[in-house]
Amino acid sequence: MKNQINVEGIRLYAYHGCLPEETKIGGEYIVDVNMVYDFHEAAVKDDLNLTIDYCTVFNICKEEMTIPSKLIEHVGKRIYDRIIHAFPKLIETKVKVTKLLPPMNGPVDKVSIIIED
Repeated sequence: MKNQINVEGIRLYAYHGCLPEETKIGGEYIVDVNMVYDFHEAAVKDDLNLTIDYCTVFNICKEEMTIPSKLIEHVGKRIYDRIIHAFPKLIETKVKVTKLLPPMNGPVDKVSIIIED
């Protein structure tokens, strides 16, 4: 059976970027994690130990976002790697990191990267 668990809209303040101002001032980010996982047994038994713990996913994202990176590609890869390591039974995993109001030469609401298998 193929089911999906999504932890979306994780809003965090972090200090990623290539510009010196970004590492000092910081900015807002949103992380979305989509996981395909067979949680049929957990659904039947109502047992958290048989499924993905949302708090673990949140904490991985929060911890990795506190480590400054020049690129959101880098922090996204770290989040992705930790999630697939924490939950080895995942069938598919997708991590999206969005940087709100990036410093650019014009009005841009957001930029994002997606890492998935």
